[in-house]
Order: sequence, then C-alpha cells, then structure tokens
Amino acid sequence: QVQLVESGGGLVQPGGSLRLSCAASGFTADYYAITWFRQAPGKEREGVSCIGTSDGNTYYADSVVGRFTISRDNAKNTVYLQMDSLIPGDTAVYYCAKKARSSSGCRQYQMYREYNAWGQGTQVTVSS
Repeated sequence: QVQLVESGGGLVQPGGSLRLSCAASGFTADYYAITWFRQAPGKEREGVSCIGTSDGNTYYADSVVGRFTISRDNAKNTVYLQMDSLIPGDTAVYYCAKKARSSSGCRQYQMYREYNAWGQGTQVTVSS
C-alpha cells in the first residue's frame, strides 16, 4: 500500500532551521512529483514546494523562496524539505503528498486535486 510518513517537525525559534523528511513506501517516489503542503489552524492547505521526477526540477511558493529547499534521496525513497530562516508565519502542520499521475510532474502542484496520497503531517512551530 502507498504510504507517506513525515517526520522532523518541532519547535524552533525565529531564524532557526528544521529539516523535514517524507518517507515513501508502496511506490517508487522518483517516478512521481512530490509536494510539501502546510496547513495552519483555520486556513486552507497550501502547497509550498514541489520536486519533479527525473529532471529534478523544483518549485516554491513565493512565501518560502530563498528559505526552503526541497530535495530527494532516491536510494532511501525519501523527500526532504530543508527550512531555513524560519518565521512565525511558517507555523503549520506540514504534509507531503504524491501526485496522482506519474506524467504530471509539478504542473499545478499547488492544487489539492492533483494528489492521491498524503502523509499524516508533522507540526512545525516557530516561536520565541
């Protein structure tokens, strides 16, 4: 069965860093674009970063450009999100998600309907 399991969240001060991991099983993650989403209480879930398939293309929401970096370790079937220069507005539950179609890449990566598998989420709190 397809599974995505996030880890690495926690409490960090503004300006600090965290690295989130998304461990995939039940499919070969490098055949699918994988996106990190986040959701704060009372707000809609939003896509923050996507990594493509073999081309390695990456995409970022404007709010995280220059601060977050997405990457893959295909040998471990894992996608990472390195988060630097964190601000309180980054506080949210972070989820990873698998694109439904292997051919879609990161096209429309911020659209919820593009995904057919999600992790359980990991909490990131940025606070003094």
